[in-house]
Amino acid sequence: MVDGPVVAVRGEAYREVAPEIAQFTVTATARDRDREATLTRLAERAAAVRVLLDGYGAAIDRRETGELRVRPETRRSGERVVAYHGSVATTVTVSDFTALGDLMLRLADQDQVEVAGPWWSLRPDSPAHREARHAAIADALLRAREYAEALGARVTALIELADAGAAERPMMSRMAYGAGGGAESAPELELDPQPQTVQAAVHARFAISEPVLG
Repeated sequence: MVDGPVVAVRGEAYREVAPEIAQFTVTATARDRDREATLTRLAERAAAVRVLLDGYGAAIDRRETGELRVRPETRRSGERVVAYHGSVATTVTVSDFTALGDLMLRLADQDQVEVAGPWWSLRPDSPAHREARHAAIADALLRAREYAEALGARVTALIELADAGAAERPMMSRMAYGAGGGAESAPELELDPQPQTVQAAVHARFAISEPVLG
């Protein structure tokens, strides 16, 4: 229980910062009337993707194999299988943006490979989050002091501080590339990283000295 006047405020901070990582997906596919042939082709194309990714070494932060799908294709009526479809997706995380465009185009040039992305974002432990939270607290204190000053009072103590559920809003730039297969000269692709919005907000209650009214 606090005796005396109290001022309650909301502190906010808004920042636009450069992205730290980019993610995209690369999906190898195969289709054949024979199931074993489908699986063999899928394995070969997935292996080719892995070899290409291996060639970029330290430029790739992380890669994760996602969904593997193999399904039969049947006629509209009945269960007669006319072909088998297979696909395997890999999510790639890159922080070296200078290699990103070249990497995505080279992957898209592989046989029966689709590339989608990139999705720009910050790392979960990015200093930008901490800086925004600090700025939100400073904003709350500034507002409290301004309200107190308007009343002829001053802030004397912090009573309560609570996070107001601020969030980072990742920016996305989605492109899809189908396999071209066999271009004589590789094209060049320049990608412009999209700024990321980082927001923070707090609710705060401060004790203030007795107002001087009138």
